[in-house]
Amino acid sequence: MLNMNKATQIEMTRWLALGSLIGLIVLGLAWEMWLAPIRPGGSLLALKVLPLCIPLAGIMKNRMYTYRWVSLLVWLYFTEGAVRAYSDKVPGNYLAMIEVALCLTLFTACALHVRLRLKNAKNTSTPQPESPTS
Repeated sequence: MLNMNKATQIEMTRWLALGSLIGLIVLGLAWEMWLAPIRPGGSLLALKVLPLCIPLAGIMKNRMYTYRWVSLLVWLYFTEGAVRAYSDKVPGNYLAMIEVALCLTLFTACALHVRLRLKNAKNTSTPQPESPTS
């Protein structure tokens, strides 16, 4: 990210956050319905993805507040993934490791996005001192 301009970096973190959020939703549904459900035929544990659907609109609309609270919400899913990575059997433990990776990606993207936007806003709103004319 060294040679990119700030707008490109901000846009890249936005898409990374959106992609990892959608990835968590798809993984959660597929995991609990088809790939490794607790009960054959799926379980109500698939409803765990509903809180992840709420911030989709805010991230698509690029709302700063959404990035902030998603970076906190994601730790619940990280905790679930970490616990199930050690307690579930194959293939559930591998799916849990993917969940952990997606959570870390989402958190990093949200944190970077907020940081870059605040830094960019600070740089654009600070008036430049006038140069003295001789």
